[in-house]
This record gives sequence, C-alpha cells and structure tokens, in this order.
Amino acid sequence: QVHLVESGGGLVQAGESLKLSCEVSINLLGANNIGWYRQAPGKQRELVARIEGTTTPIYSDSVKGRFVMSRDDAKNTVYLLMDSLKLEDTAVYYCRVVTNWGPFYWGQGTQVTVSS
Repeated sequence: QVHLVESGGGLVQAGESLKLSCEVSINLLGANNIGWYRQAPGKQRELVARIEGTTTPIYSDSVKGRFVMSRDDAKNTVYLLMDSLKLEDTAVYYCRVVTNWGPFYWGQGTQVTVSS
C-alpha cells in the first residue's frame, strides 16, 4: 500500500500564491508517473500537472505559465507552486502516483479556495 498526504491548501485572494506538497510513502524513483489533479464542485477530476519518470512536467493549458510542479526525491515529496491564482482554480487538489509495478494511488486531497 502506498500512502500520499497532500498539504498546503487554503483560502487566498485572486492573484495570490499557494504551494501544495504531496509526501509519498515510497521512493519517488519507484513511480512511473506522479501528478496533480483537481476537482471543482460539479465537475470531473482533471489533470493539472504530471511528471513521467524523471522528465520535465507537463501542464494543462489552464495552468501553464502560472503553476510549477517540482520534486524532492530525498524527501519523497512533490510540490505544486501556484501563482496568479484565479477564481476558477478553486477545487480540491489531489496527488496521484502510478507505481512502476502497476497500481496507482490517490491522496485524500487538499482544498484550495480562491476568493475575489
């Protein structure tokens, strides 16, 4: 069983920044890919950013240029730095890891609320 714990969510005003963290219970080198997803009320969960292996992250068009995903392998942690937050970024943000041996796991999510 792999455990993921997200943190760093909160309530901010539009234009401000937040940094999310996702601590994973396995060595990140054991992950085929690891990503950040979000789900807004009434909407489907969507990809925000993802790292495949050790490649550079890919981003959804809606966050490209504003969000940066990074990793610290020594801490088994990935981060999502979110700048210039918009009202439409309000959602529960989830971390997901797909292991090299097949199964994937989700964290419990962290709420991000952007107010005007």
